[in-house]
Amino acid sequence: MFRFFAAFLILQSLALAEFQQPAPDVFLWQDTCNVYVLKHGESALLINLGDGSVLEHLAEIGVKRVEWVLFTDHHREQCQGASKLDRQTTQVAAPKEEQAFFETPNEFRHWNPRLGDKFTVHGSSYLRPPAQPVKIDKGLVDGDTFNWNGLTLTCLSTPGHSPGGMSFMLKQGERTLAFTGGVMHDGAKMTNWFDTEWDYGFAKGLDALISTVDKLITLKPDIALASQGPVIAHATAQLKTYKDRLTQFRPDYVRGYPVESFGKRPQHPATKTTKAHYIVQVTPHLYMFGPEMAGKNFAIIIADSGHALLLDCGLFPKLVLERIISDMKEFLGLKQIDACWISHSHGDHFTLFPALKDHGVKFWTMDTIADKCENPRYYDYPAMIGAYNAGFEQAKIDRILKAGEVIEWEGYKLHIDWMPGQTEFGNALWLELDGKKVVFTGDNLFGDPADASQNGHECVNARNSAIIDEGYLVAAKYLQKLQPDIIMGAHGVLMTEPEAFIERYHDWAQRIIREYKELLPDANYEYLYDPYWVSAYPYRVDLQKQSTQEVSITVRNFRDTVQQHRIVLQLPPGITANPAFLEGSVPAKSRQSFKIKLTANPAQVPAGVQMVPMDITLDGKHYGQLFDFIIQAKEPAKKETAQ
Repeated sequence: MFRFFAAFLILQSLALAEFQQPAPDVFLWQDTCNVYVLKHGESALLINLGDGSVLEHLAEIGVKRVEWVLFTDHHREQCQGASKLDRQTTQVAAPKEEQAFFETPNEFRHWNPRLGDKFTVHGSSYLRPPAQPVKIDKGLVDGDTFNWNGLTLTCLSTPGHSPGGMSFMLKQGERTLAFTGGVMHDGAKMTNWFDTEWDYGFAKGLDALISTVDKLITLKPDIALASQGPVIAHATAQLKTYKDRLTQFRPDYVRGYPVESFGKRPQHPATKTTKAHYIVQVTPHLYMFGPEMAGKNFAIIIADSGHALLLDCGLFPKLVLERIISDMKEFLGLKQIDACWISHSHGDHFTLFPALKDHGVKFWTMDTIADKCENPRYYDYPAMIGAYNAGFEQAKIDRILKAGEVIEWEGYKLHIDWMPGQTEFGNALWLELDGKKVVFTGDNLFGDPADASQNGHECVNARNSAIIDEGYLVAAKYLQKLQPDIIMGAHGVLMTEPEAFIERYHDWAQRIIREYKELLPDANYEYLYDPYWVSAYPYRVDLQKQSTQEVSITVRNFRDTVQQHRIVLQLPPGITANPAFLEGSVPAKSRQSFKIKLTANPAQVPAGVQMVPMDITLDGKHYGQLFDFIIQAKEPAKKETAQ
């Protein structure tokens, strides 16, 4: 009997040990996020919910009913257990600014994304709403006071980690507790990077976060109770350190050239005006757009035979294209444009695809880029061609190239190399032309090499599949080795005498990697930088014409050791998966893909776009529903128009 009782006490203590108590009557439960339990007798108010497992353990701290759940933000790992709540007993409050994310989540996933879609980076959503609607009983706004059983929580708008994120301030005697959601992680670090990336490298999210941190500093919290990681002691001091880090980081994050004057550049002194409208000459056989068309995509090599090769072509009207082709035939000896090489996956580099096809132009690009042109809806990346309203949704590639391939064309040797940077899906083309080594680099770097204050880096955007170590640093090392005389950037940017410029570009890439490692709390910072370390192909799964489709789930391992994973798809009604979940391992420093078959029962599947979150457990840690893909098995219901 004694042994049985002793064993019981050990088990009870283990169960109780699941809860921490960071403050009087405040308990902490950790699963996919930190869940804070404010206790009053047998009643509780929760701040965030995580996967809902806390509900099964509340009796261990004497709680019989949950009266309220307050969400700091919409992120799915904070609220994925909402279906476990007894809504007859429990009410839910959330930031008013994010109420729609909870209640109509599918509105923030688009079957046909466009550049201007709200809460996206050029069509790629930066929201992570719940898969199923969560009814909000009370929308909270900045300055509200939330009273519960004698406790007063002051609501503070704290965007940055989330567009409408909110913190809750609680006085306990002389101490101020701040429930800060994802604003800051212990150690004066970011919770993650990808949730603060709201635009195309202009720092909108980062600036909001810096402003929020400044706001919290003025309130002098003693303890910050964050949504991830340890409770933050000495919170005000950490917030001050955090603000300094973010402020110092900002200049390296935003572009390394004066982007505000990008479309107002004078004619480059190394070029000559031609009789062809908008066209200037770089070398005897190389031409590009002049200053009137700054920012547009067009460069062309015209061989002695009159045959030509285009290097990107987009962002201007078909009528302009027809005019310049006519002028080049009249004044520059053009006879036929043989091909258009596409530098990378972004649609603005081939918006003239149909018009060029009418002229018999073939399209070339590298194998890692081709499918993004041909099946852009299969991806959740920014700036896919369908997002541009260019009159077509996909572009068929005529010649798919391999990295390292050399093409013989009109007496020239065209070298094709993988060149990531702004995006993983880029390539460079270089050749010896008119006594110069010329390299075409797409959007990887821009600027004036003669200006020592510029380092040339283009937009940093994780949603481009653009981890710096695998992107800009690779590009910088590539250019160091190549030693070009002329760099031809896309969007009409000509860079001559670039040697010192390339060195500054390389130094910047190394520096910003160090800064991300200092800002992000995981030893392998990539897990907190990359929004695709678990991803699905296709991202948009069309089950309307074919009720069974195969989906490939790719898992990345950034660690030096083998990584174990378990991934469970959270399926909408009427959808089944075979296998039902993925469990396995990925070797160190690699990625691996696993096949799943989805089958739809159209009679049971809701109409329109449905989210399929992927619930991730990695080496025993439950990360939750961080990433998703979408399916459609029925056309969305048509909205009635007002008469």
